[in-house]
Amino acid sequence: MPRLVLASTSRYRAELLARLRLPFAQVRPEVDETPRPGEAPASLALRLAEAKALAIAAARPEAVVIGSDQVASIEGRTLGKPGARDAAVAQLQSMSGREVAFLTAVAVAHPDGGMATALDTTVVRFRPLADDEIARYVDAEQPLDCAGSFKCEGLGIALFEAIESRDPTALVGLPLIATARLLREAGFALP
Repeated sequence: MPRLVLASTSRYRAELLARLRLPFAQVRPEVDETPRPGEAPASLALRLAEAKALAIAAARPEAVVIGSDQVASIEGRTLGKPGARDAAVAQLQSMSGREVAFLTAVAVAHPDGGMATALDTTVVRFRPLADDEIARYVDAEQPLDCAGSFKCEGLGIALFEAIESRDPTALVGLPLIATARLLREAGFALP
């Protein structure tokens, strides 16, 4: 069986991939994540997932490499990771009472040079949020490294009215249903 590498140092993605009970290594891909002018959110997510997988596959040609990326989109506008408290507060204020699409792409690079991809779209409907609720949430959970400024697997779930998804793991950062399918296609023994 080929060696498996996750092209990410995200602890969220690593925790999700570990659920499949396959041994894997984690390597940080060096990829410029800047959106291209006019690039649609779905195209950006897929391009970055592929770029991450390819960046590591070039150095580890014997491995099957998983790349993933998530892009939050509100009315076609891409939201990035906030990085700072004020940016997280502003993002959550902009999403209050609105629907936001989270596009999570996964790409699996094969040792033979092949690539397989999948894209999951999860729609999150935020409830109307007061500024003090937002501030309490950001201070409590510090979601500064998360697209959309929340952690749905934690306290962030209290910010929502609804989540519409085919795969609940996609919102956390790695769509495991699609990932498991792509890994089975790559020869990994999974249930």
